[in-house]
Amino acid sequence: MKMLIHPQVDNGTIATAEGFTGGSLQCQCSHHLVEVTIAAQTAHNHVCGCSKCWKPEGALFAQIAVVSKDKVTVTANADKLQVIDESAAIQRHACKECGTHMYGRIENTGHPFYGLDFVHTELSKQQGWSAPEFAAFVSSIIESGTAPEEMADVRATLTDLGLVPYDCLSPVLMDVIAAHVTNNQ
Repeated sequence: MKMLIHPQVDNGTIATAEGFTGGSLQCQCSHHLVEVTIAAQTAHNHVCGCSKCWKPEGALFAQIAVVSKDKVTVTANADKLQVIDESAAIQRHACKECGTHMYGRIENTGHPFYGLDFVHTELSKQQGWSAPEFAAFVSSIIESGTAPEEMADVRATLTDLGLVPYDCLSPVLMDVIAAHVTNNQ
């Protein structure tokens, strides 16, 4: 049985646009929207099943991409942002009113992904962002209420969508983490 994963991938993914240089993300408030401008193309776009990532209503997975933190600027209503969990590795900045996560930043300089911000490109009206490449932390959707017996259908749907399912990050990102650990021992 085909499962609904996320509105941005359920009907197939939109290809990455050659030469795309960024755009803006808006929260889901009806007025005084928080706006975050991203001045670059994103990378490692994926759907994420972890229980910490923001998901649009009804979605099993979040959609997350990364971009260099120096390319991320809050350009409207920054006063509406708050960090959801200051003890988390990723400091998720969310709108206080609608709850939408606008970006996540790693402040720990020793973290392998320090310098990258995590963003939700589905919050943008611009087309051309990096296309989703894989599915991460798939088993974690069980923590959010998905029945374990539905997981085979979830993985089959992800595979049909061209999003290889992992219960961690993609092999490329796991290699980055392992290299970082090795180089800092």
